[in-house]
Amino acid sequence: MARYTGPVCKLCRREGMKLYLKGERCFKDKCAFEKKGYPPGQHGQMRKKISDYGLQLREKQKVKRIYGVLERQFRRYFDRATRMQGITGENLLQLLERRLDNVVYRSGFARSRKEARQLIRHNHFLVNGRKVNIPSFLCKEGDVVEVKEKSRDIAAIKESVETAEGRGLPEWISLDKTNFKATVNRLPVRSDINYDVQEHLIVELYSK
Repeated sequence: MARYTGPVCKLCRREGMKLYLKGERCFKDKCAFEKKGYPPGQHGQMRKKISDYGLQLREKQKVKRIYGVLERQFRRYFDRATRMQGITGENLLQLLERRLDNVVYRSGFARSRKEARQLIRHNHFLVNGRKVNIPSFLCKEGDVVEVKEKSRDIAAIKESVETAEGRGLPEWISLDKTNFKATVNRLPVRSDINYDVQEHLIVELYSK
């Protein structure tokens, strides 16, 4: 499976915002974005005039990097969003939020989406009592995501659950810390997504 394997802190610097790709490190002073809040590279600190196309491209890249999705899969999500009722940009963000790796991260079982994908791939989670090891699995309203009983002693999961409330839990998910269960109370809406994203620019880019 193709995936980005380069330095993730450079991605935050390139997009000009924290993408929270390294878990707890992103909340500390060691965060590279806090030290160098400008794009990486020799000309990173130069002021550049960005074209309309450049703005649209940067917005697409930002969302792809937040959710850890590569181009081909991201385009499939967009095509599906266009066929759904409602606003295409909001539909796109909702589909990305419903991914199992995002739900695991948002519920507090992992400190980053990358860590969530690894835990899912290693068969540590159940959805409605059944094993699911596909990070892109789309959760529905009423789904219950839980850590397998044998996996509840994993240090990374235990530590992440303990600090979950400090990172903030979305309103559309409820967490039962005692039983290591999270319930999707409803599908996410635009107001639940607190990232600085202008999804209409992505729609404009793909609509050309």
